[in-house]
Amino acid sequence: MATRYVLALREGGSLPAIVEADDLGMYVTKFRGAGQGALALTAEIVAGEIGRALGLSVPEIVLVEIDPALGRNDPDAEIRHLLKASTGTNVGLDYLPGSTDFNPAAGDAVSTETASMAVWFDAFVQNVDRTPRNPNLLMWHRQMRFIDHGAAMYFHHNYETMPQKAQSPFAQIEHHVLLPFASAIQEAGERAHAVLNEDVFRGILALVPDSFLREDEATAKREAYVRFFLERLQHSSIFEEEAAHAHQRQL
Repeated sequence: MATRYVLALREGGSLPAIVEADDLGMYVTKFRGAGQGALALTAEIVAGEIGRALGLSVPEIVLVEIDPALGRNDPDAEIRHLLKASTGTNVGLDYLPGSTDFNPAAGDAVSTETASMAVWFDAFVQNVDRTPRNPNLLMWHRQMRFIDHGAAMYFHHNYETMPQKAQSPFAQIEHHVLLPFASAIQEAGERAHAVLNEDVFRGILALVPDSFLREDEATAKREAYVRFFLERLQHSSIFEEEAAHAHQRQL
């Protein structure tokens, strides 16, 4: 349960915020009343937990309950409206104080293994938001952290077309900020296949609240996600080849 609205983070259009919870933790909270709403929160959970399963360092993801009284006295009308529209369950990521944006020009480094897995992962979940302009990568205690996956899985904004997107080569991977360092994409794919399976996908989808999927459709939608990811995994060579060719073009 959120106990205090600490600070708005106005870098993004969805107006996330640092929120203190009743466990005394601080979380960067994404609100269901903003942007793409519950679909973005679903992507935050599902993509984030797939990344974690693949060994990428994703901050802890929690569910944050927003009480109608939170922020009602905030002087900012936009924040009051956002919190009112977000009453109920929202998504928070562990706040990493003192973290900095990943910047190779500043000497930040990434291993070939991590970069290759990151490229594989973002192609798998079709994340369009890991570019040099907006890398969504933080350096914290000298370790890279992967954040902000709400723009991933854009295919689910139209469930009826999801099956058609499962074998997408995801050409947008050519803009990935870590692509120049990702020279082992095939090896990353082999590691991913050893980790991901139907049980993993079902376990991750079980973390998504029914309210994000509409209670009367939640079971069917979870099944649609599982089928999508299983098919995408089966045909991963399509996007792996696309990513490998994009990497070669940057050499």
